[in-house]
Formats: sequence, structure tokens, C-alpha cells
Amino acid sequence: MKVNGVLLDTSFFIRFLNDDDPLFENALEYYKYFLREEIKMYISTISVAEYCVGGSITELPLRNLAILPFNLNHSVKTGEIASVVFTKKGKLKLKERNLIPNDSKLFSQADVENTISFYLSSDSESNKIYKLLEDENHKLKFKFIDLKIPPNEYFGFLDLR
Repeated sequence: MKVNGVLLDTSFFIRFLNDDDPLFENALEYYKYFLREEIKMYISTISVAEYCVGGSITELPLRNLAILPFNLNHSVKTGEIASVVFTKKGKLKLKERNLIPNDSKLFSQADVENTISFYLSSDSESNKIYKLLEDENHKLKFKFIDLKIPPNEYFGFLDLR
């Protein structure tokens, strides 16, 4: 499976940078897989801001990441995505979320950028939003990877550790 790039959300970095986290091993294996397969890893400036609420930018592996700024074209797409999410909000049973949650902003970046094939997250609320958009025929150009699924299962390779 050819993968151009992957947008890693804040929840990925929270798990990846905490070796006591139950999903640390999966995060580490995804990171190593992306490096080995030369799959470009992106971090949004939105995720940097979220991470810096409780952590430091110096903790992020920036030398192996492409920084993705939130631009005007992302803003327009965010409005489209948030419109669908807002009108179907009751259907989702989401935990408390802002009117335009960062999920919508990150999804818009992954959707607009042609070099991004996947969005990797452990956020189950974000996954609910992705599935709602798919159910509402608002097809996005990227696939959602749930960090709870190990990379060998998702990408279909043998884990010979």
C-alpha cells in the first residue's frame, strides 16, 4: 500500500512521549514503521499548540516531522466539515466539544493536503466524527488510523519482533 504521508494528532504524541502509556508501544511501532518506509510524518501547528498546554515543544521529535501550518484553504474546508458535524451533533453523543473542534481543523488539513493519505489518532471522539462524516457521504481523502490497532495489523505485515 503506497502511503504519501500521515498527519499525527496530539493524542499520538501524548502516547508516543510517555513510555508508561498503554498505547506507547503502538505509537512507537507506527513511528518506526513510518521512518523505515520513508512515509512523511506531519504535525499541525494546531497539534503543537495543544501539546504545549501540558508539554514543551522541545519534547516533540521535530527533526523527523513536517510542520503543517493552518492556512486559509484549511479554514474554508473546516467550515464545510464543521457544518456537517454541527447539524448532526446529537446523533454522535460526543463528550463536550467546541463548536468547531480541533478535530475538524485537523481533518480539513489532512483532506486538503494531497500529500497526506492517513490521519493517526487514539481519540475515540475524533473517530466518531470521522465515521459520521463518512456516513453522511462527506467522503474525506484520507483514512483514519486508530492507534489502538497495531501497525502490523493495519498495514498487513508480519511483526517478527
